[in-house]
Amino acid sequence: MKTMKILSAGAVKRGVALVAAAFEKDTGCKVEIEFTPVPEVRRRIGAGEAADVVVATPTALDEFAAQQKIDTASRGFIGRSRMGVVIHADALVPQITDTESFKALLLAASQIVRNAASSGIYSEKLFDRLGLTATLGDRIVVTKTGSEIMRHVADHPQAVGLAQISELMVMIDKGCRVKLAAPLPDEIQNMTHYDAAATAGASAEAVALARRFSSPEAKKIFAETGIS
Repeated sequence: MKTMKILSAGAVKRGVALVAAAFEKDTGCKVEIEFTPVPEVRRRIGAGEAADVVVATPTALDEFAAQQKIDTASRGFIGRSRMGVVIHADALVPQITDTESFKALLLAASQIVRNAASSGIYSEKLFDRLGLTATLGDRIVVTKTGSEIMRHVADHPQAVGLAQISELMVMIDKGCRVKLAAPLPDEIQNMTHYDAAATAGASAEAVALARRFSSPEAKKIFAETGIS
């Protein structure tokens, strides 16, 4: 049985796993998936790590294309993920209707948790843009991954996290004691796009798998997991 490896961003975890499972069933090919933040995907592929398919942001795929590390003909758009405000499962849901109410929530929180991946980098820039970085100071907690944001908030009921909604849904499914307070207000919302591609020189099966991720059937699956 042929085995293929996917190196994927974590924000699209549920959809990637479901589409890969369907591909396995249809083709008999075994698919192994490793989920990691996009900066780590970029580092590892850039360093020459072997994989058959990569799923990451367009910027990362553009880099891989420039380095001739992907089959550009196999590249396709998966979808977009929005960011949301994460609170403890037992916390009262705040009214977050605009930027000012969002700022008030952060100022009242015991900790504000972001990750070191793409969405966390956006959060860092957002704090600067809103003039909050100095005020929040050491209340800002930086985790490596999105799932660690949820675990931290689950252990700190007065904390607030900023994370991809799709990753939040995965952790809720796993029983993590968190919930979505609200998406970020439209005026400060961040949409992260994701693409998939087979690596350069990958097998015909890997090319087929990469293309499966951008198929109409896959888009329906991704939409159900918060990626649209």
